[in-house]
Amino acid sequence: MRLENQVALITGAGSGIGKETALLFAAEGAAVVAVDINLTAAESVAAEITTAGGRALAVKADVSKAADCEAMVAAAESTYGKLTVLFNNAGISHADDDDSVSTTEDVWDLTFAINVKGVFLGCKYGIPALRRAGGGSIINTASFVAIVGAATPQLAYTSSKGAVLSMSKELACIHARENIRVNALCPGPLRTELLMKYLNTDEKKQRRLVHVPMGRFGEAKEIAKAALYLACDDSSFVTGTEFMVDGGITAAYTTPL
Repeated sequence: MRLENQVALITGAGSGIGKETALLFAAEGAAVVAVDINLTAAESVAAEITTAGGRALAVKADVSKAADCEAMVAAAESTYGKLTVLFNNAGISHADDDDSVSTTEDVWDLTFAINVKGVFLGCKYGIPALRRAGGGSIINTASFVAIVGAATPQLAYTSSKGAVLSMSKELACIHARENIRVNALCPGPLRTELLMKYLNTDEKKQRRLVHVPMGRFGEAKEIAKAALYLACDDSSFVTGTEFMVDGGITAAYTTPL
């Protein structure tokens, strides 16, 4: 098993990419700390893991709150003795996110509080734990839009994911000699509840799909497999990357005039 004897903390573990990653990591031998602001969802994922014979702990946390992030890391160490994999995956894409003229400050601030500050706080409290464990892997969920932007306006989300990408690269450089790897996982458009709520019309969906060479939305399970690669020793010489899992969209993307 690729994550035997590892302890993985996953934020946003109650659904989508986080849920699929939690299930996969557990199947690969990791003890999983399933973190979500929705405790019921996190508990459901943890129960699914333990029923299958794995190890899992559900923790409620708002990743925009320092005390919650400190507590989730403490829970991992107190329960399993260490933390070796940190997947800062929790994020939002607000339905009212639009262009610079239409997006409100409240939407901007909320998006950055969760998508950027949440990653910062995860690393703030997670990196000392990884140091205590002798090293490990940090995976931060960015997005293909951090590289190419988005044809359908979502300025707060796109900007937040650009910040996650830049943060990940700097952290990778800072901590490389500490046996701590940091990579930004950049999914393309996925068939997840988060994106489908935003792309809530056929026109919006097709505006995305027309740029995807594979001609379909990706699946959360496919991103989980990429996260597994970044978490395990198979990627031991991989750090500071923008790890694209996007169906080819960044190779072919052209923003319409």
